[in-house]
Amino acid sequence: MLKPLQDRVVIKMIEGEETTKSGIILSSGAKEKPQIAEVLEVGPGGIVDGKEVKMEVKKKDKVIVSKYAGTEVKYEGEELLIVKQSDILAIVM
Repeated sequence: MLKPLQDRVVIKMIEGEETTKSGIILSSGAKEKPQIAEVLEVGPGGIVDGKEVKMEVKKKDKVIVSKYAGTEVKYEGEELLIVKQSDILAIVM
């Protein structure tokens, strides 16, 4: 598994619905990028750019991320995203 550094978090996007509520099937080009993800790994936090960062998220949290945040990586056949904790907008309870 990937171990993120500093205030970074490895997440996996959760696929959105393929069909709208009215029953219209969306092509992959028409779907918006999903914004809900599962946290796979969390960096240690610490001093980042001169400020102490405490990690608020933990493994297996479901989170909402900023739409265009992070760096996409393919690791062991999985599409993952590495984001800064500040790009995570909320934890889904």
